Amino acid sequence: MARKIVVTSGKGGVGKTSVLASLGISLANKGKNVLMIDGDIGLNNLDVVMGMESRVIYDMADVIENKCHINQALLQEDGIGLYLLPSAHAYSSDKLSAQSFRELIGRIENTFDFILIDCPAGIDAGFHRAVSCCDEAILVTTPHIPAIRDGDKVLGLLRSYKLNAVNLVVNRVRGDFVVTGKMMSGGEISNILRCPLIGVVPEDDAVTVYSQLGRIGMNSSSSRDAIDMIARNVLDNTNKIYDVTRGHRGLIGKLKRLVSGR
Repeated sequence: MARKIVVTSGKGGVGKTSVLASLGISLANKGKNVLMIDGDIGLNNLDVVMGMESRVIYDMADVIENKCHINQALLQEDGIGLYLLPSAHAYSSDKLSAQSFRELIGRIENTFDFILIDCPAGIDAGFHRAVSCCDEAILVTTPHIPAIRDGDKVLGLLRSYKLNAVNLVVNRVRGDFVVTGKMMSGGEISNILRCPLIGVVPEDDAVTVYSQLGRIGMNSSSSRDAIDMIARNVLDNTNKIYDVTRGHRGLIGKLKRLVSGR
């Protein structure tokens, strides 16, 4: 039976969907069969991030209404065991019940090692629908006070579900700012939120470029190494965290900051 993990955030714009997509790619590259489900009904964009939007013929709504077999709606990433179930484009969020969503997942959970659900940001009905189907949760936040405050509210609700695990990913962390004290580290945010840290992802221009192109990329960038560490932590129940301050400490780091004026 698949491990069902909801990836959520307190507010939009923290990179939740990009983290989920990159994690799915990394797990699949490690030989796991992974299904990503876009649970953000109405504002769905996981197919866009994956560069699959032009391939969508059937979606979640078609499966629920028995207009197609679930296998017809799944989109596979070339060469690896990574699949995407597109969101219900013709549905409004309040039209899809939690029961229907759970039944949908129950029909396919034995086929995969992992099911990653992209949860709507915030704490409305879509959040509860997605979380109620899962055994684990990953909260994505950034090192900014509004995102951390909203993340704290989400954590309170996640804990009420008595999930097997609730972990934290801090995204878009600037190593040079952490070294100079201008930005909180992942460990500091983990302590504030009282939530185990499973990963820190550095600010990466490559991710921004790929997002603008409409295709997430696992290239040779620092974010790839950070996501790979998160995937390994998920697989092995370890807690090795990417060091975003590497290259920003010591004399070399000081010279970099002087050149950039930071």
